[in-house]
Amino acid sequence: MVINTNTQAQAAASNLQTSTDMLSKSLSRLSSGSKIVNPADDAAGLAVASRLDAQIKRTAAAKSNVGNAISFTQTQDGYMKKIAKAYDRMSELAILAQDVTKSDADRTLYNSEFSQLQAYVTNTANREFNGVSLFSTTALNVTIDSEGNTFTMNGIDLSAASYAGATANTTNISTTAAAATALSSVKTAISKLAEDRASIGAYQSRLNFTAEQLMVSKENLSAASSVIQDVNVAEESTQFARYNILVQSGTAMLAQANQLPQGVLSLLQ
Repeated sequence: MVINTNTQAQAAASNLQTSTDMLSKSLSRLSSGSKIVNPADDAAGLAVASRLDAQIKRTAAAKSNVGNAISFTQTQDGYMKKIAKAYDRMSELAILAQDVTKSDADRTLYNSEFSQLQAYVTNTANREFNGVSLFSTTALNVTIDSEGNTFTMNGIDLSAASYAGATANTTNISTTAAAATALSSVKTAISKLAEDRASIGAYQSRLNFTAEQLMVSKENLSAASSVIQDVNVAEESTQFARYNILVQSGTAMLAQANQLPQGVLSLLQ
């Protein structure tokens, strides 16, 4: 028996320290909800999870961009619906102005409304969405994924020649001849408007599918990141209970080991 070196107590202290460290780590995981509390817990996993988290953020940002692009096209189409109604009325007025039973005074009244509708269409061409022109020749490149790839939406130009004939100052229905010419211009504008609205509808369809795909991608990326860094509470709570018991029992055994050298006293009496 020796007094200076208590190997049993040293072993018990070492085991207790190990159990205490594991208990502390388990407590940190349960309190943070993450398996990776320190980089040393899973260095490779931390690197992968960091990249996945960044991609998730970029995907969410791309989805926001697509959502704004959908709103942009919806706003465009909202204005174009009203323009379509204006063109319908303008074509109706052009037909009425060609009625041989109408006098020039009657045509002047028709032309007054016709002019106001022309002004309405011209004014609408200047509308903006958050400072961005709704109707221009400029194409818009919409970000559609986390890598920055884009989808191009061609601009809708209400000042194009196909539209201009219906809104030009020289277009009027003050005479039967002028009304016939105006009707032809308005019909051309109606056809062009229908084509452009169809294009907007196609853009909206693609953007809606893109938004849905981005949502699915974000869910899948989040699930992948969760597998790497989110703690399984049921499993970890079991480990916590185990280490808690080991710490308590280790503390008790260390106390017992510290009492062993006292047996030497019986030899000295």
